[in-house]
Amino acid sequence: MGIAEPDASDSYDVIVLGAGAGGMAAAVVAASEGLKTLVIEKTDYVGGTTALSGGMVWVPNNSKMEASGLSDRPEDAQAYLDATAGQGGTGGDCAALRQIFLAEAPGAIDYFDRNSHVHLVPLAFYPDYYPDKPGATLGGRVMEPLALDARELGDSFKLLRPPLPEFTLFGGMMVARPDIAHFRGIFRSPASALKVARLILSYAVDRTRLHRGANLVLGNALAGRLLKSLLALGVPIRRNTVTNRLIAEDRRIVGIEIATPSGPSVIEARRGVVLAAGGFSHSPDLRARYLPGEAGMYSAAAEGNSGDGLKLALAAGAGVPSDNASNAFWAPVSCFTRTDGSTGVYPHTVTDRGKPGMLAVNQDGRRFTNESNSYHDFVQAMFRSHNHSPTIPSHLLCDRRSLWQYGLGAVKPMALRLAPYLRSGYLVKASSLGELAQKIGVDPGHLAETVTTYNADAVRGEDTAFGRGSNAYHKYVGDPAIQPNPCMRPVQTPPFFAVTLYPGDLGTAAGVQTGGNGEVLGRDGEPIPGLYACGNDMNSVMAGNYPGPGITLGPALVFGYLAAMHLARGG
Repeated sequence: MGIAEPDASDSYDVIVLGAGAGGMAAAVVAASEGLKTLVIEKTDYVGGTTALSGGMVWVPNNSKMEASGLSDRPEDAQAYLDATAGQGGTGGDCAALRQIFLAEAPGAIDYFDRNSHVHLVPLAFYPDYYPDKPGATLGGRVMEPLALDARELGDSFKLLRPPLPEFTLFGGMMVARPDIAHFRGIFRSPASALKVARLILSYAVDRTRLHRGANLVLGNALAGRLLKSLLALGVPIRRNTVTNRLIAEDRRIVGIEIATPSGPSVIEARRGVVLAAGGFSHSPDLRARYLPGEAGMYSAAAEGNSGDGLKLALAAGAGVPSDNASNAFWAPVSCFTRTDGSTGVYPHTVTDRGKPGMLAVNQDGRRFTNESNSYHDFVQAMFRSHNHSPTIPSHLLCDRRSLWQYGLGAVKPMALRLAPYLRSGYLVKASSLGELAQKIGVDPGHLAETVTTYNADAVRGEDTAFGRGSNAYHKYVGDPAIQPNPCMRPVQTPPFFAVTLYPGDLGTAAGVQTGGNGEVLGRDGEPIPGLYACGNDMNSVMAGNYPGPGITLGPALVFGYLAAMHLARGG
């Protein structure tokens, strides 16, 4: 199964710029509704940041919850978003867009289920990030894609962006979320050992024919399912193609100009153009314009997300709201050099930071936040703390026992070889906490005091400083085998280890202002005819807040769907 070749006529109904979740979703719907559709992708790969992500999709009141014995109500979801995403975004009318999202999301997901290969299932237990807020749920709103056998993509499998190497095993084996527990229990449970053996054997068979494992899960499965849908619909994807400018006639967008080896070329878009180029995570000038200076250039987003869509929209007269609570979706990251010489940026989301025996300290050797809070909140705390005490960068530390069980950043659990990480300086090792303090440059007395207080709290099961382990989300990212607090355990088994943390982003939240169907609005507040945006090119409907897992992919799919349906109706 191969990607269709672009039509020689260079004339389409719809052109979509970007092959991430939002862009591919818009293309799938447009083609399903009978529109001649073309996808333009700047990089060599399809999938964008979605392919690197956990693939969670936040869909309140989705139709599959009831079948799973779960319940939700639109008014509860509205109350939850009012409590958690109501700050910022008033000028961009984010509140109205959130209402549209809540109303349209269940139907959009059902549309994909019926008309494409995109199939999502709710997770019975995956709490919203603020489970004590009004309207929060402990499960069901978070959906994940069904696993996909990559062989169903045929030759196009090699075009799907691979996951981060640090999130795979043996050079290309993806591990589904439920199977992580089996890998951790491989030496304790015969059933887990058998499960792991079967997974490894299946992967070994895959590698006799494929460049990596065929069992696609998480964001790679979502991107793969969207790609499979485009292949089935015969939608051409033009890769390695840069869009120079939008073509306008009487303010209406009627096409694009692309760069080709033989010079600029114009492609007509009879109905319109959808911007879905992934935001501006790798654009130095846009980061300087919209993000805090302390953020630097650290991003876990796909390398092609350099603001192309936003720049095209601004040139066409689009507006960007100025009142988001945040202009990026944050996560602490650690940085290293891979064996192939490439730079690795590891996002510390849920695999290590909230686990027992993990401790984050600033440059004074003191804790500054609850390590079990969401990754977005963690970085916001870094910014706040840095205003009065050096906190950028910070350090995440643990002892030998926690390193073995949970890993630390790019160092995987049960890692047998630490030498490469130690030689590069990514991982710092010390025989005592005093030595560790010296090596990472923090005050030894403060660090000793911090760890002593933390250890005493861990024994009691109560974090007196920040309340770690006090809600359902904290407990979810902890380890239920550890009691009385699944998020805390004394740091006491030498040697001790640390990695350095920086503020990083998973994607940008600031984007062009849109109407309820994804129509790009000009600075005068009126729609720019023929121009739409979704994904991270569209300003976050959450106004830069992060209420739960999948609050970027959920709106990306839904507004990609709404934009395409609006185009199908004539725009």
